[in-house]
Amino acid sequence: MTTSDTDSQLATDHDVVVVGGGPAGCSAGVFTARYGLETAIFDRGRSSIKQCAYLENYLGFPGGIDIETLYGLMHDHAEDAGCELVSDMVEAVERCDDGFAVETQDGRRVTARRVVAATRYDGEYLRPLDGDAMFETYEYDGESHEQFDRSYPEADGTTPVDGLYVASPSDETDHQTIMAAGRGARVGLTLVEDHRRERGYPDALAAEYDWMRREAELDDRDRWRELFDDRLPDDHDLPEERLAELREREIDRRIDTYLPRSEIKRRTEQGHRRLLDHIDDDLILEAAREITAERQSEMNK
Repeated sequence: MTTSDTDSQLATDHDVVVVGGGPAGCSAGVFTARYGLETAIFDRGRSSIKQCAYLENYLGFPGGIDIETLYGLMHDHAEDAGCELVSDMVEAVERCDDGFAVETQDGRRVTARRVVAATRYDGEYLRPLDGDAMFETYEYDGESHEQFDRSYPEADGTTPVDGLYVASPSDETDHQTIMAAGRGARVGLTLVEDHRRERGYPDALAAEYDWMRREAELDDRDRWRELFDDRLPDDHDLPEERLAELREREIDRRIDTYLPRSEIKRRTEQGHRRLLDHIDDDLILEAAREITAERQSEMNK
């Protein structure tokens, strides 16, 4: 997990609230939480992915994967990244002094600096934020109906409401699970980049790349400082003290993304073991017996 200066010093319960714990919501939450933003995902288990009988086109599962196991893996990943999973349905999101107030079906009221909408349903819970501008009318079977306007958010998930992002509903992603996860990742990264701009990073330095590198011969800190300053726009207006703080924090973050071989090996083993947590125990035992038999057969040759 990477680290960052969060918004938690503000008078809100969370930096980010994600509404919906399906592929889009969990993916967005993984990226915001890994950056260090305090993230809560509200999910009552109504994700539209549960309408799928069996998923056969999600990359990385050559035999397909059942929805219950995928759901468990997504939630496990989100929690491991640092997200708080809340089993509750959001009924309304409203503006408050420091961001948003989130009202739930069970009577909770929490606040957040930013909100990510990530549920395919009608979006009615967002109406208090921008009223009818968020909805459109369509005709069906001779009657007028209203639905969330899927052209309301931009392609990166931003909206006319500052601090509100929409990962779903979305025409481009709602019908394929892997595309919904990708949309969530894009929205999560957009949110992180906006946060970095708010904290003082110029546009040229706001982009976030969440990936780990193999340890190489790292340049010394002076070289990293040169690279940072080379990307700094000439017309920036950051005070020198704040600039130095951002520079050193960014160098720390970059260095932390380089892993030595021993750590790569440890994480690889840990990743495999975590996958075993989601596999049927009987199947694991059956595979173990087959492996043992094959090894015994090889020894007897």
